Amino acid sequence: MPLKELIGLVAALLTTLSFLPQALLTLRTRDVSGISLSMYSAFTLGVGLWLVYGVMLGAWPVIIANALTLALATSILGMKLWFGRRPA
Repeated sequence: MPLKELIGLVAALLTTLSFLPQALLTLRTRDVSGISLSMYSAFTLGVGLWLVYGVMLGAWPVIIANALTLALATSILGMKLWFGRRPA
């Protein structure tokens, strides 16, 4: 594997997997007080657009990394919306 592809693969793995601890912690504790709704909304939209860009280019590393990141970011955003609701 060429060095530039290895660097891209490691970067994709690290940035994608970095969301897993937050998703698991949020699911376990249901504490969303430290999560910014506007940041996660913008980030999730941005990752979705990166995914569309990867699909348009046919760039599988971009597609796979952003599909996984989108799933994790969407789950965190969903938990923020669900667990962050205030009782009536």
